[in-house]
Amino acid sequence: MMVRREPFAQAAKRRRRPGNTSVSASNGTLVAGDVSDNPNLKFYILIYTSGLAAVLLTRCIRGYVFVKSTLKASTRLHDLLFHKILCSPVRLFDTTPLGRILNRFTKDMDEVDTHLPSQLEQLFQNLILVLFCLAVISVVFPWFLLSVIPLSALFYVINKVSRVLIRELKRLNNISHSPLISHITSTLHGLTTVQAYSKTNDALLTFQKLLDSSHVPHFLLSCATRWLAVRLDLISIAVITLTALCIVLMQGHIPPAYAGLAISYAMQLTGLFQFTARLMTETEARFTSVERISYYTENLESEGPHHIEETSPPDDWPQNGAITFQNVEMRYRKELPLVLKKITFSIKPREKIGLVGRTGSGKTSLGVALFRLFELDGGCITVDDVRISKIGLQDLRKKLSIIPQEPVLFVGSMRSNLDPMNQYTDEEIWRALESTHMKQRVMQMEKALYAGVTENGSNFSVGERQLLCMARALLRNSKILLLDEATAAIDNETDALIQKTIKDAFSECTVLIIAHRLNTVFHCDRIMVMDNGKIVEYDKPSVLLSNEISTFYGMVATAEKQTLSPP
Repeated sequence: MMVRREPFAQAAKRRRRPGNTSVSASNGTLVAGDVSDNPNLKFYILIYTSGLAAVLLTRCIRGYVFVKSTLKASTRLHDLLFHKILCSPVRLFDTTPLGRILNRFTKDMDEVDTHLPSQLEQLFQNLILVLFCLAVISVVFPWFLLSVIPLSALFYVINKVSRVLIRELKRLNNISHSPLISHITSTLHGLTTVQAYSKTNDALLTFQKLLDSSHVPHFLLSCATRWLAVRLDLISIAVITLTALCIVLMQGHIPPAYAGLAISYAMQLTGLFQFTARLMTETEARFTSVERISYYTENLESEGPHHIEETSPPDDWPQNGAITFQNVEMRYRKELPLVLKKITFSIKPREKIGLVGRTGSGKTSLGVALFRLFELDGGCITVDDVRISKIGLQDLRKKLSIIPQEPVLFVGSMRSNLDPMNQYTDEEIWRALESTHMKQRVMQMEKALYAGVTENGSNFSVGERQLLCMARALLRNSKILLLDEATAAIDNETDALIQKTIKDAFSECTVLIIAHRLNTVFHCDRIMVMDNGKIVEYDKPSVLLSNEISTFYGMVATAEKQTLSPP
């Protein structure tokens, strides 16, 4: 085949032409040409575009699957934890600091939601890159595999020591936040008391001490990761040294391009190996948050079942509201003494019962037992001949209503506070407000039923909040109502209004009134006097007041003397 050569000047001109990067052959003649002259140009462009599209599609699928799976896992953990906390008995909140519970929902959930998924993704990517780099070096220098064994043993020892240290420091760091959160929570709740007694500086000093204590594990954790980083750098330097040594010893036996490829991957492995090992250790340490959440979801005690199909009471239960206590015994925890001791009494339908006695005599414990906030140690309680321990908690509690000493209102609209489940019409809500003497007050507010309620209902007085809680109880149309010192913190005028509401609006209900003010129980059908977990007296007010040696008579006489005595 004859090859025609171009003149030197024309060839030089072609070499200087921009984009002249290929050689084409036409009719047996070799000449320099442009890349656009390649007959397979479209094929190569298609291959390049397809590869790029495949990479983008794979990354999108990987990102979507990873994000969905991690979000689903963290959401499931949160829902399990939240459900377990809500279904836990009251003794959990009596024995567990609030900051310890909040720490699970703040610090630990933040680790599970944000930090742990991102670190897992980086860890998987870097592990693949490290293995690829080692594979490339091993293909170029098979003898390099002999050095992997001692380096792996060294890495195993370093990792075994560091992972325990970092994991325990991370666990201690998570635990140390609980006292700080508890202090912040209690200080915010009692801020007015702290300011009134000029204890602001003391609260601030306590906060600073707890903050320092919580930062100590964090500082030690940073030091531990730096300790690990230095030793991992030594292993990376050993890999580079061994690779360079192989290049020198095998000079002439391998192509220079392969040697350059191996040393470039060894250099890349320096920072990559350290970062990957640190990610591995820190990811394991962050899993302590998952462990702490799982401990609550698996080991916390739960209340009884919400619904028992076999013993479910009829929908119209209780029809009358008769209550019977038979040899009831109850304690708040196993190691504590009994607060109710062989209590036996009965309440007729639609009776109004006043419960009086000194602090700690067991008045509130009767309501606790009725709502099954604590299970009985002995005896039984029946409501309309149905033993409440045999039915589900939701079946029981949705038929009872309580107005506590501190009325509870939530942030939201007035309607959502009165009817949180959206079960009643506006007309029914207005009738309930009218019955509790709060209709005019709500109508004066902008948007009326849809007016905003601030946190804890602070835009209402204590008495108005009590009346709103009564309206909420009246809407439920419960046959049994418990008032736990509902008028202890309000003025006499509002107290009289509440008593009138009880008499008129709850005339068809069985009402138990726990009171410190004795004048609030004079209108009751019967009065129960309690002392040291036992019933001392249980009779009509007129009968107890006619007996000068009765305990109730003595309590009334003492209250009158304190009222009449000069300050």
